[in-house]
Amino acid sequence: MTNNDILRRLRYCFDLNDNKMIGIFAQADLKVSRAEVSDWLKKDDDSAYRSLNDRTLAIFLNGFINEKRGKREGTQPEPEKRLNNNIILKKLKIALNLKAEDMLEILGLTGFQLSKHELSAFFRKAEHKHFRLCKDQVMRNFLHGLQLKYRPNPEQAADFSWDDE
Repeated sequence: MTNNDILRRLRYCFDLNDNKMIGIFAQADLKVSRAEVSDWLKKDDDSAYRSLNDRTLAIFLNGFINEKRGKREGTQPEPEKRLNNNIILKKLKIALNLKAEDMLEILGLTGFQLSKHELSAFFRKAEHKHFRLCKDQVMRNFLHGLQLKYRPNPEQAADFSWDDE
């Protein structure tokens, strides 16, 4: 999955309009224009499409945490220069204040089964012997589960294709 796919899916899941997305970036101290947001949300084959780099997606996710949980006092966390699905999953877990059971339930909405131990392996340090990389299939199912949980209306779901890769 690309960073642009993740941004698109989060926008859809939480029904974020351009102003809300600009505000989320601002929550993490990054000023972006409506044109930039629009270009990041375009499909890959559109001539105006712009690739979203890891650092910018990390800033968006930090802003999403601030938006959902409130800005923490003091200095804001430094955005990661490199992202992977494990970090993205962790940031979504924090933003939505999810426990392991909640995450398993969200994955279950899509029919995707994962044990609590498998899930916890995604949140371990990379050096840990039980660490496991979160693959795109898990991330795709988690984002789809978020859609089913936060935007369950079938008429709304018909507007978005999950098989756009």
